[in-house]
Amino acid sequence: MRGITKRSAQRAEEIGRAALAEGLETVDLAYMHGEALLALMPTVAEASRDVSTERAATFFLAVLAPIERTRTEMVKTVSELKLANTALRQRSTDLTAANRQLTLEVTQRRLVEKTLRASERNYRTLLTEARQMQRQLRHLSHQVLMAQEEERKEISRELHDEIVQTLTGINVHLASLKLESGDSRKSIARHIDSTQRLVEKSVDIVHQFARDLRPTLLDDLGLIPALHAYLKAFNKRTGLKVGFTTFVGVEHMSNDKRTVLYRVAQAALVNISQHAKASTASVAIKRLPDAVLMEIRDDGRAFDAERVLDSRRNKRLGLIGMRERVEMVGGTFSVESVKGRGTIISALLPFKHSLTP
Repeated sequence: MRGITKRSAQRAEEIGRAALAEGLETVDLAYMHGEALLALMPTVAEASRDVSTERAATFFLAVLAPIERTRTEMVKTVSELKLANTALRQRSTDLTAANRQLTLEVTQRRLVEKTLRASERNYRTLLTEARQMQRQLRHLSHQVLMAQEEERKEISRELHDEIVQTLTGINVHLASLKLESGDSRKSIARHIDSTQRLVEKSVDIVHQFARDLRPTLLDDLGLIPALHAYLKAFNKRTGLKVGFTTFVGVEHMSNDKRTVLYRVAQAALVNISQHAKASTASVAIKRLPDAVLMEIRDDGRAFDAERVLDSRRNKRLGLIGMRERVEMVGGTFSVESVKGRGTIISALLPFKHSLTP
């Protein structure tokens, strides 16, 4: 430093740091420097007082250097602290706003969760009620179908026992009348012959109607004879010969399940004759470990089975009725229809009886 030696400058630096450590301010050092200078001046020759005063001022500035550096750093630190404090206040404001938003979102989420829980409870309640209604509807459907079968059985018996007997009696009386008329009444005899043929045709129609309503063979002899008779009549009526394979043990099934198999086969064959334009068809009843499987196959025109089963207007094919009958007794109904390969209708009914071949 100009005006003082390097050693003096180091000494001034040490004094400045010591004063800083003691907590002395610039004013304090200026006062102490002035007092020391006033005390020292009388001992200095007048010719060298200016030089001494300049050196003393330089020394004093060297003493103040550490304090000034500290003050500069302090001012810088204070400025940085102010900036940091401003940023902290802004951050605090942002955090407060974020906290309010978070609190609002938490409240909304809790409200949504509460609503979802209530909706879930309502859904479960509705699902339970829907399942109960489905069971009730299935039970009702079962009862309706059973009532239909009983009604058909009664109508079939009445047709067979009452109307057929009446028509047969008429035919017998016409035969007696024809014998009594003699040769002189050939015209009456011809009319009687014509009437007898009409009566015989009416008897056949009534028999067919009775079999369609409820085949007596199904109740009296079992499923296999009933299906044999139906397939024979079906072939005579439509010209389509249907292959048939089964096993004796199927007769051990309950009357409800045997009736379901007969009705499904009957409805499927009616569909084949009316819509499939098939050249071959078959009915196969197979035994499985815990079930009986019936498959009705044909090589006719295919159709969209899933759409028909889901459609409300399904009367043309009657697949819904078949499925309802099968599911009514705990079975599974399926349809596979592929263009060029025909259709397979399957009815799988549970049956754990020890089946005999």
